[in-house]
Amino acid sequence: MAKVQPLRTCAGCREKKAKNELIRVVAEPDGNITLDETGKKNGRGTYICKDPNCLALAIKNKGLERSLKMKVPENVYDSLKTYFDNQ
Repeated sequence: MAKVQPLRTCAGCREKKAKNELIRVVAEPDGNITLDETGKKNGRGTYICKDPNCLALAIKNKGLERSLKMKVPENVYDSLKTYFDNQ
């Protein structure tokens, strides 16, 4: 029997996709916002597609801020852009 893959919603395009197809962004308890490549860091998380267009949408509609329930600093967006450029 195949294991069911959990679905998560992208903060940019708002599409539901399998968890392993998305990148997790986590707001840690100490207030830092980082990329969570393992998907297991402690804190409030949100997901975004591995597509630069979804990142642009998330910035435009403040999807990450809404999901994380806090202001996202510009350097977090810069690190996400760098991550996408390196893929």
